[in-house]
Amino acid sequence: MENTVRAPISEKNPGPVKTLSSAAWLGWKIESNWTDPFIFAFYSIVRPITQAAILIVMYLVIRGGNFADPDFVNMYIGNAFYLLVNGAMQGVYFGILDDREHYRTLKYIYIAPLQVPIYLVGRGLASIVVASISVVITLLFGVVFLKVPIVLAEVNWLLLLVALALGMITMVSLGVILGGWALMIKNNIYTLGDALAAGLFIFSGAVFPLTVLPRALRVVGYALPLAYWFVLIRRALVPEIGHLDPMFSHFSDGNLLLIAVAFALLFAVLAVVTFRFFDHQAREKGNIDMVSNY
Repeated sequence: MENTVRAPISEKNPGPVKTLSSAAWLGWKIESNWTDPFIFAFYSIVRPITQAAILIVMYLVIRGGNFADPDFVNMYIGNAFYLLVNGAMQGVYFGILDDREHYRTLKYIYIAPLQVPIYLVGRGLASIVVASISVVITLLFGVVFLKVPIVLAEVNWLLLLVALALGMITMVSLGVILGGWALMIKNNIYTLGDALAAGLFIFSGAVFPLTVLPRALRVVGYALPLAYWFVLIRRALVPEIGHLDPMFSHFSDGNLLLIAVAFALLFAVLAVVTFRFFDHQAREKGNIDMVSNY
């Protein structure tokens, strides 16, 4: 089976840049071709607002209507940027699922003269673009209607851009790891990404500070790259409020960036190693052209 899925030697290898751009364009067409452009644009606007509205209602019921409270600001920003986490991680991971289970073209991808991990990253770029639009819309809604104190002149743009880049490297790498793992799973593979996303949502400090967790579980938050990433995002967007987190107040911006760089490098290396391992195992077991019908 291994020989049937090995890409042939070809002088027409498109190279990593062409593979990445073509896969990104394919991913965008898949993301947006289910309806006409007007409805897709309307959906892209309404969806993040409705998600934010659910969070707002929950906050109103539990804490009242003080939207200027630092807890709400941190929660709102964390919820907005978690859309980007899902887009980056599951966009890559779902590339394997869609091509194997839905479109049943994964075996053709494997015999094409391209590198599959780069193709998966390209597929995920489209989801990152869609998620980025949702993040911007959510933040604009919060600034205009809820008076979330994000002032463009006070935003640390350099810190924000660097943090976003490091976070996306980490999340895309995690998506590649999940994609490789999905090659080995025969049943209920769609729940893998959802389960991980739910766990990260709880232990990353996205919507509530890690101090509300039992002391033993806070260690999990410290061990996750997202916890440091969200602190960096909040410090960049709302510097005064972002520095109030008691669990990370003793970390400087430079310390947090160094930690984020370390996590990005670690997960990038893990992505390469684990995907190669799972890829080899999937070829040996004949999983590339397998369809689970789930």
